[in-house]
Amino acid sequence: LGGDEFISSPPRKTVRFGGTLAEILLKYDKGETTDFELLKHQLSDPDIKDAQIINWLHEFRASVAYLTKELEQLVSILLKLPWLRRSREVVEEYLGFLGNLVSAQTVHLRPCLRMIVSQFVPPRITIREDDVDISDSDDDDENLPENFNTCHRALQTVARYVPSTPQFLMPILVENFPFINKSERTLECYVHNLLRVTVYLPTLRLQILELIIEKLLKLDVSTPQQDIEDAEEAANNSDSEEKSTEEGLFDMEEDEERKGDKVASSRSERMAHPLAERLDILMTILFSYIKDVCHVNGKLDINSTKDLYRDLVSVFDNLILPTHASCHVQYFMFYICSFKLGLAEAFLDHLWKKLQDPNNPSVIRQTAGSYIGSFLARAKFIPVVTVKACLDLLVNWLHKYIDNQDRGANAYCDVALHAPFYSTCQAVFYTLIFRHKQLLDGNLRKGLAYLQSLNFERIVMCQLNPLKICIPSIVNLFAAITRKYQLVFCYTIIERNNRQFIPVVRSGTGGDLVQTCTNPLDSFFPFDPYILKRSKKTIDPFYQFWEELSAEDLENLKKPIKKGTSEDEDDDFLKGETPQNDGVVGIAPNSYESNTRSPVSSIGSPPDCFVPYTQ
Repeated sequence: LGGDEFISSPPRKTVRFGGTLAEILLKYDKGETTDFELLKHQLSDPDIKDAQIINWLHEFRASVAYLTKELEQLVSILLKLPWLRRSREVVEEYLGFLGNLVSAQTVHLRPCLRMIVSQFVPPRITIREDDVDISDSDDDDENLPENFNTCHRALQTVARYVPSTPQFLMPILVENFPFINKSERTLECYVHNLLRVTVYLPTLRLQILELIIEKLLKLDVSTPQQDIEDAEEAANNSDSEEKSTEEGLFDMEEDEERKGDKVASSRSERMAHPLAERLDILMTILFSYIKDVCHVNGKLDINSTKDLYRDLVSVFDNLILPTHASCHVQYFMFYICSFKLGLAEAFLDHLWKKLQDPNNPSVIRQTAGSYIGSFLARAKFIPVVTVKACLDLLVNWLHKYIDNQDRGANAYCDVALHAPFYSTCQAVFYTLIFRHKQLLDGNLRKGLAYLQSLNFERIVMCQLNPLKICIPSIVNLFAAITRKYQLVFCYTIIERNNRQFIPVVRSGTGGDLVQTCTNPLDSFFPFDPYILKRSKKTIDPFYQFWEELSAEDLENLKKPIKKGTSEDEDDDFLKGETPQNDGVVGIAPNSYESNTRSPVSSIGSPPDCFVPYTQ
């Protein structure tokens, strides 16, 4: 052939040995293994050409009936063929082969699924550093998105031929989940691909969400908020030191400055704590998924949203509610509830049922109370009318509880006996601290009448003594607010409780340590400020930050409102005091004693500001 003819002519059949595939397999069946071993060798050749792969696959597709369990070794070689990073013809032929194989020989379903799922992460490459081979994921592979698309096509092909695919796939997805110390890109790709599977295999959605959120929760509880803050502070300090040493040393070119700014901005997006960085990336993916599932063409799809809400509530019940002091993962419920008020109300109702059901374990009821209080206080999208409805439910339940206990033998202060009661009291106090300005806004007389109808005095004065058990920072602010509006006078009880506080002396190697327990409930605030840099952008627009009390506010809290004051006279107090939706004013991490915080950091939560009573 001339040069041009050779280029334009189709490729000739590739040189190969041993006859047709059917002949080789029949010979192997009779015990003649030479050609069979040659076949395995050719298929395992790392330099195998596209044309060879296509020819072999074509023959295998016609001979799948021979590929029984006895030939699983040959099938495993076929499943290791490097088909993903080949020409489109190879990919199409391989997808056809997979479909034929699993439909004719379902015994090979699991190995096929394992092969596909193993491609859900970037391929591993070996890097040589200081004469040591280091295996790591190839995070810079430009073809990754296309390869992932092909993997999902393969999985859909298999699922179409074998309807029972989901039940075999789920255990494989669990066992292939990367360890949390793998690269961020590996975790990101795997989680993203798992969530894509839920789109075309909806029966697996609940299990996949449960798997992902369980892994996120492990990341979350192994990175306490204090550790994240310390890492950020250390990183900021080292950055400022670097800046000060670099200043004046070089005259940067303009383009270099611009490049430096880009690097700095991407660095400022990163979390200094490595596990927090992974968690941030994965939470961003989860929030994006929730948004995409619930919105069609930019509009909220009610049915899709309700279905996803049910799945997420189920995961919340199984994983989040029994977990103490997680910081960030629970925000998936906060986020989905922000889409529609009905969802937020359904979530509150769900928590309320958990709280009031005596058949639930005390710790679950207690946690449900913490979630109600934190959600009502922090969610901007919850209107005052809903806050009032919830306060009515909670306060009525407290009064009934007091009614029942006053007649019994357990009418005394004891956390072990009455934890759900104390947790509910704290939820009510916390909600009032955050929402009292909104409750009184517009019509002071009407607002005061509503707050008086809640009869806080009876709750505070009862034998169970909730002010002794609740966190001091909350008790002090609640006392200041209720005194200002003459709802109840708490200071006598607080002083009596303080006198009764018995310090606990613990002996240790460093000598005796005197402690006072300021959080007997071991309570935490599930919706304390969210501090992961990327994903917090999703939460912040819906989040009510705590506004630090100014000296003027503290003075105002010391001045009680006189009975019979008209609304107009009180406008000065109300002006500018409704929570500013855009005000992002937090408390500095160490601006008050740690023993008055929730076990996780309460940055942005009410500080322990004791407002003394003045005549």
